[in-house]
Amino acid sequence: MTTFPTDRYGLVRRETTLRLGIGDDVVRSAVKRGELVRLAPGVCTTATDDMDDLYRLRSVGVATSARDCDSSLLGHDSAAAVLRLSLLHPERERVHLTRVEPGAGFVRGLRAVHAGPLTAAEIVEIDGVRVTNLERTAVDVAMAGHFAQALVVFDRALAAGADADTMARLLESRLRWRGVGIARRALSFADSAAESVGESWSRAQMIEAGLPLPRLQHTFPTHEGPARTDFDWDGVLVGEFDGLQKYGRLVRRGETPRDALIREKRREDALRAQGIMVIRWTWGTLERGELAGLLRPWVDKLTAAEPAS
Repeated sequence: MTTFPTDRYGLVRRETTLRLGIGDDVVRSAVKRGELVRLAPGVCTTATDDMDDLYRLRSVGVATSARDCDSSLLGHDSAAAVLRLSLLHPERERVHLTRVEPGAGFVRGLRAVHAGPLTAAEIVEIDGVRVTNLERTAVDVAMAGHFAQALVVFDRALAAGADADTMARLLESRLRWRGVGIARRALSFADSAAESVGESWSRAQMIEAGLPLPRLQHTFPTHEGPARTDFDWDGVLVGEFDGLQKYGRLVRRGETPRDALIREKRREDALRAQGIMVIRWTWGTLERGELAGLLRPWVDKLTAAEPAS
């Protein structure tokens, strides 16, 4: 089996393989066998099931191979991939770049080049790759999507340290641009306490359904120890988003995922023992748009039980 040379990013580049005497036919065979994945013309990487990482590598490969790399840099979803900002239903068909100087955008092959300009403050370098910074990236992604996508990227950006005032000012400078209204509304609801795309998407569906907003990440004392929850309303109704990776994240040293699941069940039973109702939902619930219908009867009961003012 051929050992393919990789660069600092883990990319196999055609100019390097040819220089080392590895022909194109050898690379094609490796791609056909599933050992390599072709990311862009002349750029491959070792096969992986991590689609986010593959897109990040494709973005880096295109950005570092383009002849006009001095005039544009990674932006939008591609910058988010390099910045490791998780997105809701990200666009993965093309690599997104933004022009540094004023100029119209265009789409050519794998590249979607967006109109500039960029200020020096909006450009950062990550491991030698120039990208738009957190604030500019979040605003660009938010304005290109729907409300839930905008809320997700703003939540994740704030959690990563983005400055809310900077994003607000950037939006104010784009009042006549398409998508700015949705993005401004999403930013007004953004909260760095949200811990995952699923939690942010859940909150977006609550907001769009007109449900009362929950408290995020509150810790309840129980006989099983502290119980930290995703959402709660008035301390009597708890909502938990069960993502595919949730129990994996909860595994402690020496535990199995099953141990973590059992511990979570005990935590939930301890909350219920205090008279707290716990409702759980999954990614599928969100995909089907069923969250509001699941929560509304319980939230309505809370509202009806509140004393009249």
